[in-house]
Amino acid sequence: MLVLIGIISVFNCISGQTLESKWKGNPPRYICSVPGLPGPPGHPGSNGAAGPHGRIGLPGRDGRDGRKGEKGEKGDPGLRGKAGPAGKIGGRGDRGPVGKRGPNGTGGEKGFVGPAGPPGEKGDKGNRGIPGKPGICKCGSLVPKSAFSVGITTSYPVELTPIKFNKVLFNEGEHYNPNTGKFICAYPGIYYFSYDITLANKHLAIGLVQNGQYRIKTFDANTGNHDVASGSTVMYLNPEDEVWLEIFFTDQNGLFSDPSWADSLFSGFLLYADTNYLDALSEDYA
Repeated sequence: MLVLIGIISVFNCISGQTLESKWKGNPPRYICSVPGLPGPPGHPGSNGAAGPHGRIGLPGRDGRDGRKGEKGEKGDPGLRGKAGPAGKIGGRGDRGPVGKRGPNGTGGEKGFVGPAGPPGEKGDKGNRGIPGKPGICKCGSLVPKSAFSVGITTSYPVELTPIKFNKVLFNEGEHYNPNTGKFICAYPGIYYFSYDITLANKHLAIGLVQNGQYRIKTFDANTGNHDVASGSTVMYLNPEDEVWLEIFFTDQNGLFSDPSWADSLFSGFLLYADTNYLDALSEDYA
């Protein structure tokens, strides 16, 4: 009887546990059985519905600085900032190289006429012009004139140098120079020269010179009285030829002058000009 009661109790216990397990959805396990080995994990279940947002938590602490990253690409230029205040003027720098010539600018307005410049050099002779109409004869203006007559106010001139006849009586054309004692030819042609020299106390050796060459010489001896030495000649002269008188021997310079009663004279004049020169002169006047 007791055995039967024990078997029935055990059966009820087992049956009750099995039903409870089925009702709860768990696999049946007998209380009096030994637990078996754990089974393999089951498949993950599907996600459940999202829960409500929780409260915002407190800010966390700053983390440590990360490692320095690689240099990025150059960014686009920023906007131009405002100009700063002007600085002090610096020292003058070295002069830079000459730049290229810029384009020509437009012409400016015409300026005022400036003052006249100095005369330029004489140009070359131009071509002969067309002959003009015959003019009124002015033959007198084509006649070259040259003549002089001079005296001296000092006695005993220096030898071997032109005697300076400083007392000008006549000097047509100003071709005789009293400062040098020389006549300088202006017109080529035939000339006549003469001299009348008073001498006293010394002998006189005087000559007429053309360009350094004696053309005539005169020697007069002193006889104790005043005397006159004279000479004359005709010769052809070219332009710039020079003619003068000089003492040609040492200590033979007895030329004497006394403005109160005695003169020594030197004269010359053009007899006629060279015909070729006159023809050329006429053509220039034509």
